[in-house]
Amino acid sequence: MNTSILNTEIQEFIDLHLNSDVTSLLLKGLSFSLVEAKDVIEQIEAKKRCEKKLPTWFDCKHIYYPNKLNIEQTSSEITANYKASLIIGASIIDLTGGFGIDCYYFSKVFKTVVHCEINKNLSDIVVHNYKQLGITNIESQHMDGIEYLEASTKQFDWVYVDPSRRHDRKGKVFFLNDCLPNIPEHIDLLFNHSKNIMIKTSPLLDLSVGISELKYVKTIHIIAVNNEVKELLWVLENDFEGDITIETVNIKKEVEEHFNFSIEDEKNLESEYKQPLTYLYEPNSAILKAGAFHSMSHQLNLYKLHKHSHLYTNDSLIDFPGRSFKIENVVLYNKKELKKLGISKANITTRNFPETVVQIRKKFNIKEGGHLYLFFTTDSDNNKMVLITSKVV
Repeated sequence: MNTSILNTEIQEFIDLHLNSDVTSLLLKGLSFSLVEAKDVIEQIEAKKRCEKKLPTWFDCKHIYYPNKLNIEQTSSEITANYKASLIIGASIIDLTGGFGIDCYYFSKVFKTVVHCEINKNLSDIVVHNYKQLGITNIESQHMDGIEYLEASTKQFDWVYVDPSRRHDRKGKVFFLNDCLPNIPEHIDLLFNHSKNIMIKTSPLLDLSVGISELKYVKTIHIIAVNNEVKELLWVLENDFEGDITIETVNIKKEVEEHFNFSIEDEKNLESEYKQPLTYLYEPNSAILKAGAFHSMSHQLNLYKLHKHSHLYTNDSLIDFPGRSFKIENVVLYNKKELKKLGISKANITTRNFPETVVQIRKKFNIKEGGHLYLFFTTDSDNNKMVLITSKVV
């Protein structure tokens, strides 16, 4: 960490060139005597990435940024704030602290927070930034989080860990026992220091695989932001033996869409199927990741169109965690019937359908956009059909 980066002249240069082409800046040459050009460029690139993802850091003076890879891998403020709202206590330890975004939000609901980071440079950066942000209840430790617990007798209300999904030999990995640290291997150590564990994983991790790798899983949180699943949170409670609850959220600008269910209930339920009625419902991405297909039917009194379509219908408009549409027309899928409608512009979605959106647009010469939403799907009798709908605001 080169503190000369924080000199007023260099900070002004960084702010002035946040939207500049960094390659052109390098070609022109940077003439700062105390810092290398590549370090200034690194600050520009990293700070730019924080503008929307980490606005608190972006808006604070004299923040020091790590490389852009660290920024890419860190939690956003939106997801960090949400996960901090799920837990509470007097003390928490983050075994893989990174750039410290999660710890910053934990510090708002916990009396003491321990931030472990094995990378010395990143640890120093986090300590500096917390001072700029006015945070005084986070203790930063430059060491491996697992080694910290092995050498400690402390007890915590919560242990939090975000294992790295980049393996030295295997590259990018998705199984928990391939991540660093290996949580399944060290799970007993974590429980020796806390009754409660929260683990953040990639949204690509299969839920059944995670459940099989871990023990005492109590709740799985699936967090989406603007309909893109960002992370899975696994809450473990020592000796827990009940049904696993899955809680989904889709965080949008003005509202949060929630839907919760138990894995055991989902296994024992069966949906009822019907032809399209007055309204069509498309679940958000968090629910689709969760696989809450029968639970959604039963809790919201909806009918499915097909076992594998994951589209729902009914005759009454409801408050739905996803997109809602009024069905204007339904036609069987064939070129003649669709051409008759004279649709030249529409939004297209395919669900359980053999052709892609690109293929359909090309075949029927339908441009993107407009007020119509076309769903190409399959009904419970395995007929290919097109639902012509308009979005319910």
